[in-house]
Amino acid sequence: MPELPEVEAARRAVELHCKGLICRASVADDTTVIEGMAPFDMQRRLVAKRIVAAHRKGKQLWLELDEPPSICFQFGMAGAVYVKGVKSTKYVRSAVKDEDEWPSKYSKVHLVLDTGVEMSFTDKRRFARVRLIQDPRLSPPISELGPDAYTELPDETTFADSVAKKKTAIKAVLLDQSFIAGIGNWIADEVLYQSRIHPEQPASTLTAIDCERLRGAIKEVVMTAVDVDADLERFPRDWLFHHRWGKKPGSVNGEFPKSFNIAHMAGS
Repeated sequence: MPELPEVEAARRAVELHCKGLICRASVADDTTVIEGMAPFDMQRRLVAKRIVAAHRKGKQLWLELDEPPSICFQFGMAGAVYVKGVKSTKYVRSAVKDEDEWPSKYSKVHLVLDTGVEMSFTDKRRFARVRLIQDPRLSPPISELGPDAYTELPDETTFADSVAKKKTAIKAVLLDQSFIAGIGNWIADEVLYQSRIHPEQPASTLTAIDCERLRGAIKEVVMTAVDVDADLERFPRDWLFHHRWGKKPGSVNGEFPKSFNIAHMAGS
C-alpha cells in the first residue's frame, strides 16, 4: 500500500516533470474510483487547464491547476502515478510493470501536456479515489487529516500529550490519519519495531521515554524513506520492512537497528 514516502515520491515526480497545459485528458468509466462526476465531465474540466504545482498531505496528493478545482488522488491500496519515460518508484506489489502497455489498462486518469509529457494515475484494486475539489485543504478528506508525519510532526511535548490521551492500542493510534497523517501498516510496524514498543500496548500507558523513542523512530523512518524516493531497495538492510514484505528466511533479531540515528530522537 502506498504510504507517505511513496506519495511524496509521486508528488516530486509530478512537480518536476508535469507542469504544463493539459491538452488531452482520458478518464476511466469507473464510478467507484472517479467520484462525484461523470468521467466525461471530469475530462472536460481538465482540458485546457495548466498544472502549476503538486501538493501532498499524508497519503493524499493533489494537482493545483491555474484555476480551481484541483484534481485530487487518494491512493488507496494500489494507486500509483506514472510519468511516461520516467523511472518510477517501485511500490511493493506495484500494479503496473515497465513492460506493460501505455497507458496501462488500469489507468484511471491519463493526461497529455503541451510539453509532450504524459502522466497516468493507475489503480488495479479500485480502492483509490479521484476527485475534483475546489479547495482541497479546506475540504474532506484532506481537511480531516492530522499533522503530516514528514512536514508537521508535533514537538516532543505535544506528541507525548496527544499519545497519553489515547486508550487504544498504539498501532491503531498511528494508523489513525486524524492523529498523524501518512502512516500506514509498514511504517507503523517499522517505527514500533525500532522504538521497541508492542503494537497492542495501550497508547496511554507509554512512558515519556517510550514517546520520545516513538517520535524519533517516526521521524527517522519517514525521513529515510523520503530521502531515497521510497525505493525499497535503498532502505537500510536491517529494517523490519525487508522481512515483513520480502519474506526473507530466518528471524528478526530484535536488536535496535544499527541504521537508526539516535540523534534524531532529540528535538525536531
